[in-house]
Amino acid sequence: MPLTERATFKVQMQNQNRFQVPKIIRWHFKLEASQLLKIKLSIFNIGFHESFLAKMHPDGRITVPRLVIVELKNSIGDLKSYFIEVTLEPT
Repeated sequence: MPLTERATFKVQMQNQNRFQVPKIIRWHFKLEASQLLKIKLSIFNIGFHESFLAKMHPDGRITVPRLVIVELKNSIGDLKSYFIEVTLEPT
């Protein structure tokens, strides 16, 4: 059963420009690795908002595209010192 509604959570960026979708979110919404998701990244105190399409890896991680990472680094510098609000939506 694919994602049918919006899910929001906060994460820190991990190595290789990835973040982990919490296991409780994956279980609650029965997320599937084959499902295409619209992902919105936000940092409110900086005013950064960006969205992209991606699929989740089987281990629950999502890789952020390089262009988005470049924009993030230009806006805030070190990615690992900020919490990023992530919103997952069905496409």
